[in-house]
Amino acid sequence: MAAASQTIRQQIWEGRLPLQINLSRAECRVFDKAEPYIISFPRLSYLPFLLPRLLDFFKSYLIESEPVYPYQGWFSFEGVPLKWHYPVGLLYDLYTGAGPSASIYSAKGQDDDRDLNHLSQGILPWKLTLHFQNWPDQELVSLDAEERVMHDFFMNSVKEADFVRNGTGKSIMALSREDSRKLWASIQEHSFQTFHRVNSTLLPNLSTPFRNVPLRVYLPTASGLEKPSIKVVQSQFPPKIPASVSGGAGQQVQTIGTALNSLIPSLFPDAKATSIATPILHGAEVPMNAPVEEVGRCAAYADGWLNVVIRVHE
Repeated sequence: MAAASQTIRQQIWEGRLPLQINLSRAECRVFDKAEPYIISFPRLSYLPFLLPRLLDFFKSYLIESEPVYPYQGWFSFEGVPLKWHYPVGLLYDLYTGAGPSASIYSAKGQDDDRDLNHLSQGILPWKLTLHFQNWPDQELVSLDAEERVMHDFFMNSVKEADFVRNGTGKSIMALSREDSRKLWASIQEHSFQTFHRVNSTLLPNLSTPFRNVPLRVYLPTASGLEKPSIKVVQSQFPPKIPASVSGGAGQQVQTIGTALNSLIPSLFPDAKATSIATPILHGAEVPMNAPVEEVGRCAAYADGWLNVVIRVHE
């Protein structure tokens, strides 16, 4: 199983997403807008890593006369600022795809890139808009020139996942300073070999089950007419369901279906069926009968979390 898990982890690591990035028309000195920047970008990586090359590409098109720096850049999709600390694959799963949730992502008064994406959910490349002005302070934490903010967000998420898995933070705290540096460098450089070597020291061996599985469930909801809202739900999910809870004679394996049934029974009334909604992970439907610990071992994001997006059926 260990070899199979590593193969799956590497295949997920190598997953990429074609992006078409357009400079905001409000910031472009060319009337008919600048040429877009096209790139195939790792699903597990983070959009701010693109900012230095994007600034170089779009610098001659910017209206702004004052100096502009990469860390001032931010991205939007159909007028909605994209959280930079979410991996790009998670962002894509959240903001695209069929279903009623697709209709909530148009924010009134922010139509700078809406014409590029109208009725484009699920169509590739994913079209994003790049901004260097008017940072959305209410939605996004500011970046810094040294990437310290990004580093701290990522490492704090790794620490939280480690605590959920083990019931203690000893594994991440035991990492040497050099291994901590290498872990972050593997994210910056998107190096699977470096990442796997360090990350494997954080995971309990196969004979030692997780205390709980780091699982976050993302529910796109309409919180009002003006702006969309993403509700993030998480709870404690042990690999085995105690007999007192399962109602059986012994412990029952915790699956994706049983976890979702306990967390959001209105969308998953049956732990084995997806009649109302479907769980999506890395752009693919997750089998309801998949043991949640096995999925956590081989299909977690780089910070150790299973980020499952719920897509409600039409």
